[in-house]
Amino acid sequence: MNQLRYMSVFARIVEEGSITAAAEALHLSKSVVSQQLKALENELGILLLKRTTRRQTLTNAGESFYQQCKALNDIAETAWQQAKDTLETPQGSIRITAPDALMSSIIAPAIGHIIKKYPLLAPELISNDQHLDLPADNIDLAIRVGPSAISSMKQKRIGHFRDVLCATPAFIESGVDQQSIYIANTWQSAQICHTFTHKKTNSSFVFSTRARCKADSFNICLALIHESAGIGIIPDFLFKQITASLSEVYPSFQLPENSVYALHPYSNKVPLNVTLCLAAIENKLATAM
Repeated sequence: MNQLRYMSVFARIVEEGSITAAAEALHLSKSVVSQQLKALENELGILLLKRTTRRQTLTNAGESFYQQCKALNDIAETAWQQAKDTLETPQGSIRITAPDALMSSIIAPAIGHIIKKYPLLAPELISNDQHLDLPADNIDLAIRVGPSAISSMKQKRIGHFRDVLCATPAFIESGVDQQSIYIANTWQSAQICHTFTHKKTNSSFVFSTRARCKADSFNICLALIHESAGIGIIPDFLFKQITASLSEVYPSFQLPENSVYALHPYSNKVPLNVTLCLAAIENKLATAM
């Protein structure tokens, strides 16, 4: 590290025209700059500058060495500026994962709005009803239903929704035993148990059955429900959009609220990309309720 510092200081001495001017530009004492130049020449075993009381002149070896030092400084300054730019302008990649239902209706629209505004941002959206490992899968931001037990991750409650047990009107009117044909996502257990509370009286009952059909994504479950293959739960913000094709199985009752959490692996300085995308997702979730 000392070598890189000495090379940077040497370049400034050449560009400023003297050790004194370089010391002022670098906010260092003249003696420190002089000592670093001497240490550099000693380590290299060559004379880089011929100095008199009035002027300094690069030796042949010094001229060649200066060009390399200047290139080094240019790279460092570019890297420094690019790093600072990421604090001011959203840019670069960000990997976001969420369950299918939230991804298609909340996260994707929110991020779509963001990338129109910030063309240098390059998000990667991963729709998965299974919980990915944030460090192993290089995830910057995960949106999940329910809190996480992973203590090493920062998490924040960003909203809530209720599931709605629903089916097509044709299925409900068919007289089929509704409890015998339940369509479940793979994250649900084989034994289904829901507690419903009356929307006005707060009286409750327990709905219990076994899943007859399972699928590994929300969209597949929804397609099966749309085909009148059975009943299943979907988030209320999605149910509001498709009430013409689906109906509540128990319209006077409701299920408990589900909390939505955002997780990320950043402990202190959260990247601007994460902060910006999280705010957009939180706002979209709030307006969807």
